[in-house]
Amino acid sequence: MNNKNMYFRQVENKWDQAAAGQLDPVGRLVYRSNLLGSDSYINNTGGGNTSSKLMEKGPIYGTPVEVMWVKGSGGDLRTANRSNFSSLYQDKLISLQEIYQGFEHKGLKTPNEDYMVEMYSHCTFNLNPRAPSIDTPLHSFIPYKFVDHTHPVPVIAIATADNGKELMTKIYGDDMAWVDWMRPGFELGLKLQDIINRKPGIKGIILGGHGLINWANDDKDCYDRSINLVNRAAAFLNEHDTQEMTFGGAKYEPLPENERRKKLADILPFLRGQISNQRRFIGTIQDDEHTLQFINSNDAPHLAELGTSCPDHFLRTKIKPLYVDWNPQSGSPGEPGELKEKITSGLDQYRRDYEEYYRNHKDEASPPMRDPNPTVILIPGMGMVTWGKNKSESRVTAEFYNAAIGVMRGAESVGNYTALPKQEAFDIEYWALEEAKLRRMPPEKEFSRQIIVVIGAGSGIGKALASRPIRDGATVAALDLNKASAEETAGDILERIGMGIGVAGSGISGSGDIIGLQCDITDRESVRYALKNVLLAYGGIDHIAITAGYFPTPDENGKVSDDDWVRSYDINVKGLYYIADEASKIWAEQGLKGSFVITTSVNAVVPKTGSMAYDTSKSAANHLVRELAIQLAPEIRVNGIAPATVVEGSSMFPRNRVIASLKKYGIAFDHKEDTESLKKRLAEYYSGRTLTKKAITLNNQTEAICMLLSSRFENTTGHIIPVDGGLTEAFMR
Repeated sequence: MNNKNMYFRQVENKWDQAAAGQLDPVGRLVYRSNLLGSDSYINNTGGGNTSSKLMEKGPIYGTPVEVMWVKGSGGDLRTANRSNFSSLYQDKLISLQEIYQGFEHKGLKTPNEDYMVEMYSHCTFNLNPRAPSIDTPLHSFIPYKFVDHTHPVPVIAIATADNGKELMTKIYGDDMAWVDWMRPGFELGLKLQDIINRKPGIKGIILGGHGLINWANDDKDCYDRSINLVNRAAAFLNEHDTQEMTFGGAKYEPLPENERRKKLADILPFLRGQISNQRRFIGTIQDDEHTLQFINSNDAPHLAELGTSCPDHFLRTKIKPLYVDWNPQSGSPGEPGELKEKITSGLDQYRRDYEEYYRNHKDEASPPMRDPNPTVILIPGMGMVTWGKNKSESRVTAEFYNAAIGVMRGAESVGNYTALPKQEAFDIEYWALEEAKLRRMPPEKEFSRQIIVVIGAGSGIGKALASRPIRDGATVAALDLNKASAEETAGDILERIGMGIGVAGSGISGSGDIIGLQCDITDRESVRYALKNVLLAYGGIDHIAITAGYFPTPDENGKVSDDDWVRSYDINVKGLYYIADEASKIWAEQGLKGSFVITTSVNAVVPKTGSMAYDTSKSAANHLVRELAIQLAPEIRVNGIAPATVVEGSSMFPRNRVIASLKKYGIAFDHKEDTESLKKRLAEYYSGRTLTKKAITLNNQTEAICMLLSSRFENTTGHIIPVDGGLTEAFMR
């Protein structure tokens, strides 16, 4: 069978000895880690650990000491660099065993086992600030120099099968040992050490319900062994894969891609509103062939109810996903009413189940119950929707459940899939150490969990605005008439902030925290299409800011053509209404608070000559703000900002307009001067006529817009805020 057609594929050994040979020992650890983390089939984002025990010079006397470098808390193998690794004195780590054995009360999940985690930092070498992870003893207590702990899909499939031990022997013979599920920590480290001491010839251990750990005394050998062990499990599973009868065969057919994406866009605002009753979420869609095969199968409801097993998966995907009991082929699937009812009833039951799960498994020391809403939602015929506090987290959640699907597929093909017992799952989810980690996290930023659409993002105020709320945690869709400009804006920002973690998402939903999209606001169909793509990318829309506008440059007599009159009103008034009208449907479905900010102009209230089409259209836009504020209340606040002329970075100031304005105001200039010099001359004139005598900058506008978008102005709606440096003629009447 061709590897390309296999579900459980053979992974490529990517070790480049020439590249590794150029690196120092810690660099080789980073290299090995990145190779293992580069494939989510081998290791999920944020999970797994690698380590190297190396000889280092002591920082005080320079004497050689053995130091274990191991991926620290919060690291990710795919993206890790040297700073993501803790360094600890190996002899001090080993000596912690003596301290632990001295406790009267010890054992799995005891307070003293958790207490040992605090001791790891006391073993730090050379003041390394990276906090050690709870998996530190798994690496230290294994008597080999190099250790890889990963979460490969084929191996976890064996680790979660009810006959996993027997399967392990069939696949690996005497090369591997097995340990039943144990929570990561000091006791598991001791258990691994004991197994290796009793079976010194083994090459690795399968951690029941969890993953793989293996070792060697050469780093390349350790990596080679990791790849080999994964591929042996994959080959075995492929021999037993049931192909089209996987998960009991198909119960439903997937909807055609265009149809299901349209229906997903239709239902996503409602879905996001329903699960955001405590806090908002950003979404990711997964509707590839293998995901749909699982969701549409006969066994999916039963398997989904069991939940995930690997603790790294579980922490993201919660105790279980919500499987929506909906038949895409029955009745009128084009009508969203039935699906909404199924989602509502499914969510109600899910929350009741979660509350019962919490009540049945908590103890007096358990933290308060967390948000009972699901983070994974499976809809037959359509796909999977996952949710997180930001785009990266929702992509990671999708990645983890993709892996869980593969794990269930493998386990079911050779036995029966088993998930963590509910108490074990609860003890991971509400572990005191995890709770402490959550409490140490910095407060969420002002725009965290919020999706902002910036229209006119290809230049000027919009281009500057697109990056501003991202600094405060926002997810942004940058829209512009010019597709290339929108994509350039988004690309520049993404290059700066990075894609984040997580390697999932179908189509546009695999995006980062900003995307660039084309949108002609004078064409309602173009508006619908752009907003649909925002929904498919992120799951909803919270705020919209429009900076797009059109200023027709008059001739020498101050006149503009009839076409320019029409275009002025099309862009500056009708386009704003189209956006509001189409967005209002999304906002109504979400039922969440939001805001809408329109950029008008001081010209709207200053009568003068030479720009009648522009000025009157902006005056109409001012009144549109007031009308929309009434129409969209109480959920959506609508306000406007009225800048004076912002020359900096604006596409509305081509050379001919600048020259026309200089002539209009009687400002001397030389036609030989370059455009930027002429713009500067005009900007100086504009600032000189204000009360503050300051130029109106892009930053002035973006800060004003962000203030109006934010909750800081939660009681302000229907107003126009001048940002003009103090133009007396523009004082609002």
